[in-house]
Amino acid sequence: MTLNIVLVEPQIPQNTGNISRTCAVTGARLHLVRPLGFEVTDKNLKRAGLDYWDKLDVTYYDGLADFFEKTRGGKYFYFTTKGRNIYSEVLYPDGCYIVFGREDAGLPEDLLHENPDSCLRLPMRPTLRSLNLSNSVAIAAYEVLRQWNFPGLETEGRLTKFEWE
Repeated sequence: MTLNIVLVEPQIPQNTGNISRTCAVTGARLHLVRPLGFEVTDKNLKRAGLDYWDKLDVTYYDGLADFFEKTRGGKYFYFTTKGRNIYSEVLYPDGCYIVFGREDAGLPEDLLHENPDSCLRLPMRPTLRSLNLSNSVAIAAYEVLRQWNFPGLETEGRLTKFEWE
């Protein structure tokens, strides 16, 4: 099964680095939609992603139109504070794209308006703006993987000095 995580015009390299690490450990594919607010060689991006950058499946796009053209026919879920549906009440199909916007602006409102049933929200207190982007991606990714029963992922840890009884 394939999970696709899409970042539309991410601005903060540390967020993208953290998200790249989430993609590496879960096997999700990372899609970066330009313009980016940093260079992919940015030391903060690499530091946050640690040594996992070479373990990623990353695709770059020159804007949203390019992304939608190259992923035509995909099933898209738009994560936004403006969503009317809760992220955990949706069934995610294999190959779906979970899409996140800029840290400072989110996704374009015209895109959200055209796809109201696919706009998903992480519940939060009404007086606060939003969660950090990398936290939001991790929550969403693990909900999708939980629904799929964590395919290809190790679900039981091991102690290093002792055996579990």
